[in-house]
Amino acid sequence: MGRKVTVATCALNQWALDFEGNLQRILKSIEIAKNRGARYRLGPELEICGYGCWDHYYESDTLLHSFQVLAALLESPVTQDIICDVGMPVMHRNVRYNCRVIFLNRKILLIRPKMALANEGNYRELRWFTPWSRSRHTEEYLLPRMIQDLTKQETAPFGDAVLATWDTCIGSEICEELWTPHSPHIDMGLDGVEIITNASGSHHVLRKANTRVDLVTMATSKNGGIYLLANQKGCDGDRLYYDGCAMIAMNGSVFAQGSQFSLDDVEVLTATLDLEDVRSYRAEISSRNLAASRASPYPRVKVDFALSCHEDLLAPVSEPIEWKYHSPEEEISLGPACWLWDFLRRSQQGGFLLPLSGGVDSAATACLVYSMCCQVCKSVRSGNQEVLADVRTIMNQISYTPQDPRDLCGRILTTCYMASKNSSQETCTRARELAQQIGRWSWPLGALGQSLQNVQARIRMVLAYLFAQLSLWSRGIRGGLLVLGSANVDESLLGYLTKYDCSSADINPIGGISKTDLRAFVQFCIERFQLTALQSIVSAPATAELEPLADGQVSQTDEEDMGMTYAELSVYGKLRKVAKMGPYSMFCKLLGMWRHVCTPRQVADRVKRFFTKHSMNRHKMTTLTPAYHAENYSPEDNRFDLRPFLYNTSWPWQFRCIENQVLQLERAAPQSLDGVD
Repeated sequence: MGRKVTVATCALNQWALDFEGNLQRILKSIEIAKNRGARYRLGPELEICGYGCWDHYYESDTLLHSFQVLAALLESPVTQDIICDVGMPVMHRNVRYNCRVIFLNRKILLIRPKMALANEGNYRELRWFTPWSRSRHTEEYLLPRMIQDLTKQETAPFGDAVLATWDTCIGSEICEELWTPHSPHIDMGLDGVEIITNASGSHHVLRKANTRVDLVTMATSKNGGIYLLANQKGCDGDRLYYDGCAMIAMNGSVFAQGSQFSLDDVEVLTATLDLEDVRSYRAEISSRNLAASRASPYPRVKVDFALSCHEDLLAPVSEPIEWKYHSPEEEISLGPACWLWDFLRRSQQGGFLLPLSGGVDSAATACLVYSMCCQVCKSVRSGNQEVLADVRTIMNQISYTPQDPRDLCGRILTTCYMASKNSSQETCTRARELAQQIGRWSWPLGALGQSLQNVQARIRMVLAYLFAQLSLWSRGIRGGLLVLGSANVDESLLGYLTKYDCSSADINPIGGISKTDLRAFVQFCIERFQLTALQSIVSAPATAELEPLADGQVSQTDEEDMGMTYAELSVYGKLRKVAKMGPYSMFCKLLGMWRHVCTPRQVADRVKRFFTKHSMNRHKMTTLTPAYHAENYSPEDNRFDLRPFLYNTSWPWQFRCIENQVLQLERAAPQSLDGVD
């Protein structure tokens, strides 16, 4: 009997409710896996319908079409002689579950429902699904007639079980279950399960990949075993970007790494691993074996199949690799760029329109479009026919082949500079130079005239949409342009924007990114893309240019207007959302953090100023442009930051608690203030 197994996992760019496209991508991934010798293929969470269906999960259509796709998979010759593990919603006894459906040669082996649902941050799985709470228990699931006709089965096992093949044992956990304090892989590993699979729908957040990798390697380091992680990739029709990072690990080491950002709709990873390496690794972990001797057994579904071959002594095995991480600047360069590409090709528009101000935020947005063009050209050069076909559709030119990112950006991105009497010559020059370097001339819209600040800001939005409609028409090209917003996460957090001004757009690729990270990203673009025009932009003070000039110079800066720095805003944002602090808790926390630079009175004043302005402007979040989600302190109102938008902005009780604490500290001995002047 052989002992070397070849297994496959994948990252797929599935799209909510795109059953036809999702089916084709699943079939392609299975075909690739088989061609590489894999006998087991794992796909992403809810891959049949797409993860981001949200309230469409309530609809019977979603369940029906998912089973129709499953029937097509069962019927396809591509799925023969390989164990296929796919994700879809299943209703059992009138309860909806998020499930894995595992099948082989037209037979359903197991339907495994998710046991720990993601229900925080961007996730609302408990709204649509119920967790399976009966550990190590299965029931018989009555299969729909369309499936019975194909499988000749009336029922299939439904519940918490593992698969026992001739040569090994395979167990499933689904996305969130890896992140829970007591993950299923612990008990499954103790019960002799040697291969653990995890189907995920995990979205990108800056600096998150290392956590995911650490969880997988730690799972196999403590307990031994092989771990496969699959993930969704791309924009699923919403604010999130699912960032792939499929991987295969064994005994604490990574053996296959998938890309975090790419324009490939289907990416398959395979590895050939020796089961004896798992067994010998586990043999010497005495504490693990002692716990295993007391483990409660899982129901085992016997599978008349082997992952290994009889004669495999000479078969080469995969070698461990070191995971390669992107820097945060690279993540910003690649993640929103891939998101923009999916949004553009799926919206069937002709490109983007971006109002360039000459400041960091709009410059960073332009750089993301340029980065997207670099990714597109790279994919086309590597032979990606789907990307080439999408480019030609967008351009409405069947013979066009993008080769130079600057040329492509000049065709896809239209920029405009909206000058007013308050605009300085310096910002106009900076905007023009950047537009020329990334390939698209800047379309000057002329003076807006002297007006009230909010009216002036809103006129810019109206003009942006007007020219987004007229730009292609004026050149004899059909279609319109997507208007890009460029308000960063810190401005949104404070509400430092005018409702329905240029912050209102179709999409905003930087709306979830802090000003601090954006400055680092622009500096990165200077070196990576040789965009020298960015040098003067990144060194200039941030300004909205809504107030009259003083002797021809900008008289207004954003930080002066806000009464706080962007660096401080990032701190407030993280404490408010990630650390879940109200005014008093934040004051107490910052007393320690800022004790060397601020007195308690100064800390109190800053906290009060932030919460007053934040609560006064919270209503603006209800109209925020859909933005790429990149920070865990995003104030985005629609899905992520579920807080009210009408407040008592004086915060009387909370601020009184802060004031009482300040008075106590001020009455204390001066030396207790730890070096504050």
